[in-house]
Amino acid sequence: MAFLDYYKILGIDKTAALKDIKNAYRKLARKYHPDLNPNDANAKKNFQQINEANEVLSDPEKRKKYDQYGADWQHAEEFEKAKQQQQSSGSRRTGFTGAEQEGDFSSFFESMFGGSAGAGRGRQVKYRGEDYTTELHLELIDAYKTHTKTLAVNGKNIRITIPAGIENGQTIKIPGHGGPGINGGPNGDLYIKFSIANHPTIKRLGDNLYTTVDLDLYTAVLGGEITIDTLSGKVKLTVKPETQNGSKIKLKGKGFPVYKNEKHFGDLFVTYVIKIPTNLTDKQRELFSELSKS
Repeated sequence: MAFLDYYKILGIDKTAALKDIKNAYRKLARKYHPDLNPNDANAKKNFQQINEANEVLSDPEKRKKYDQYGADWQHAEEFEKAKQQQQSSGSRRTGFTGAEQEGDFSSFFESMFGGSAGAGRGRQVKYRGEDYTTELHLELIDAYKTHTKTLAVNGKNIRITIPAGIENGQTIKIPGHGGPGINGGPNGDLYIKFSIANHPTIKRLGDNLYTTVDLDLYTAVLGGEITIDTLSGKVKLTVKPETQNGSKIKLKGKGFPVYKNEKHFGDLFVTYVIKIPTNLTDKQRELFSELSKS
């Protein structure tokens, strides 16, 4: 397994605190996000390595294994188990010197699980690969429709389908796209956590959407028609006469699609905010004055 210096990737010291790791990750993730660098072939690889480095170094247990075992940190448990088994069975290979423990763990694993020593024992032990986790950033409109996206994992591009209605913070599993197994063992899985950005004018709560619409005083008093923007396009609304500030209406079926059932939708709730006219002319003020006396 090629060794990646996660500290170097994030540009931090080995003594960096958790907050420093998070700050470095957020800065680099924004810089190298593939969506922001569509013409940079290296951006996907850099982004994957940045996510991998953050996943390991922000987890105290994983970071401890990485600091101790380096490139073989993912197999630390197998190393300890094998070592304990050899010690309990009285094997002559029980004694490991300090130099061996601090040396090339990749060589040790080769002899322990796959090299000539393993062949001498007959059957090699198969181990499942490490699970990978990553975070995928989407806009709200991206989560509104089912679409495909290509991700770079382990140097390979994989195409995934993102179902409409995916929730912010939701995690999905892509089987077999994690770390490679050892001695023919199964690959680990890839877990993708979705981070969905807030929309500037529309708020999502479950399958329902909420928005506010400015309404001029004249339309609020006399009624009329207005056009508003929704995630599915523009919609015409009929405003009833004498509509009050803060009035709410429900547009049935104009909300967010239900996850994995995109033919069904939540509702869109619209709140009217009446805007008082400013910079009135003398004639307009006169008309309002007459209206107030009537």
